[in-house]
Amino acid sequence: MNVPLDLRYTKSHEWIRPEGDVFVVGITDHAQEELTDIVYVEPPQVGAEVKAEATSAVVESVKAASDIYSPISGVVTEINEELASSPALLNTDPFGQGWIYKLRPSNPAEVESLLTPEAYTAQIS
Repeated sequence: MNVPLDLRYTKSHEWIRPEGDVFVVGITDHAQEELTDIVYVEPPQVGAEVKAEATSAVVESVKAASDIYSPISGVVTEINEELASSPALLNTDPFGQGWIYKLRPSNPAEVESLLTPEAYTAQIS
């Protein structure tokens, strides 16, 4: 299972990475493996205000639909437009081209309350 060391994680299998003054959000390798073949992604709207631990997006696979929860609170600044035509990017490159959205945090310090790579690895082991 791939757990990059430069990210923070949620118990519900989302990851977050700082990128300048915004944060990039996606689902983990473990999440995409559990979902299997992802066929549709419903990202949040640009400009939407998302709250930590609240539903921010939906991912549908051949198995089920799953809510994606925002790791931290903030305002969505960008969505990954590629996912509309290539939702399988979440399966093939969950930590790269398969990101879901970017947000400007309300309180960047919320990231400190998220799981470290070591804690996330222990959770999924």
